[in-house]
This record gives sequence, C-alpha cells and structure tokens, in this order.
Amino acid sequence: MICSSVTFSQTNNQQWRDSLNSLNRKIELSPYNTDLHLRKAAVNLELQQWEYAVDEYTLILRYESKNLSALYYRAYAYMHLRRYDLAKNDYETVLASVPTNKEARLGLAYMFQSSGRRKEALEQLNIVVEQHPEDPEVYVARASYEAELKLYEIALYDWEEAIKRKPANIDYALSYIDLLIISGKNNRAKTELDKLSGRGVATSLLHPFYNRLKKAKNK
Repeated sequence: MICSSVTFSQTNNQQWRDSLNSLNRKIELSPYNTDLHLRKAAVNLELQQWEYAVDEYTLILRYESKNLSALYYRAYAYMHLRRYDLAKNDYETVLASVPTNKEARLGLAYMFQSSGRRKEALEQLNIVVEQHPEDPEVYVARASYEAELKLYEIALYDWEEAIKRKPANIDYALSYIDLLIISGKNNRAKTELDKLSGRGVATSLLHPFYNRLKKAKNK
C-alpha cells in the first residue's frame, strides 16, 4: 500500500513537471502574459517549490501591484518558508482592498498563530466570524485554535455553531465529540455518539471514541 502511494505521488509530480515545462515554453513566446505566470506559480505551489512560486508572484506584482490572487498566494508561499512578516504584509494588502476576504483573514490569523502571537490570532478569528457569521468554516477555524489554547468551553461553543450551520458534516460532529472527551465531558460525548449511531454513521468511525470513553470510565 505504501509503495503504491509513493508511485501515485511520483506520477502526479511528473504530471506537474510536464505542465511546468509546457508553461515555460508558452511563457517564452508570451513573457508578459499574467495568466500564464499565475498558472506557472500555481504549479510551483503544487510541487512545493516555494521560492520559485514567490519569484513568480513577485514578477506578476511588478506589472500588476494590486493583483490580489498573486498577493494571496505569495503570502501562502511565504508561510511555508516561515517568512511571517512578508506573509503578513501580503495578507494585509489583500485585506486593505477587500476587508471581508475570508481566505486572507484566515491566512493572517494563521500567520499570527504560527509566529506565536496568540492575541492577534484570536482578534483576526473574531473579525472573520463577525464578517461571515453564517459560514461554518470560520467557527471551525476559531474552535480549533481555542482548543489548542485549552479554551475548551468557548471552543465547544464554536463547534456547536459550526454544526448548527452544517449538521450533516460528520467530521464536525466527531471533532466536537473529541473535544468533549478531552475536556472531561464524557456523558455529553456518549450522548452525541449515540446520536450519530442512530443516524447510521459507520461503527468503524465511532468505535475509537466509545473505546476512549470506556478507558476513561475505568480509570
């Protein structure tokens, strides 16, 4: 199984490299075509060639300084290179143009998270929830970080809000149950598991959580 995964990955990489070669040839014929450079940079990202992606997006921004796609994805590449201040600048430039851009706001929050600036990270997560109150993803993002900080009560609240907005999402429900167990709310976790079982969720998904509850009970 591992071998087949490696082979699949190598095949995918070769396809991306072929795409890169094709784009390079097209760019030679049309060096100022922004769309071609954006496509090339996207392939660099797929191949995890972060420095090359940064170079490509920087080239685009020389000609189109407000190209929001180039700014956003350059910030993404900077994040992988741990150049947090540069990522921050790009995310903030996007947000100066479009303050409600969810992806840039979440990217900025993650940048603060990654650089250990907890207060600023939570501030950005609060803003994105205020801007997109009906989007379950923003509650998930905030809940995940709150759980990391062991702010379990408010993290549970945010998981509940995400589930209200997307009740069919089993991953959300399981993440909520996971946090209930972590925070010692085993009775509530059991109730939620039984609800999922009643909905016909696969036993293989629920069994590990039931096992954790049994172990906690036997301690």
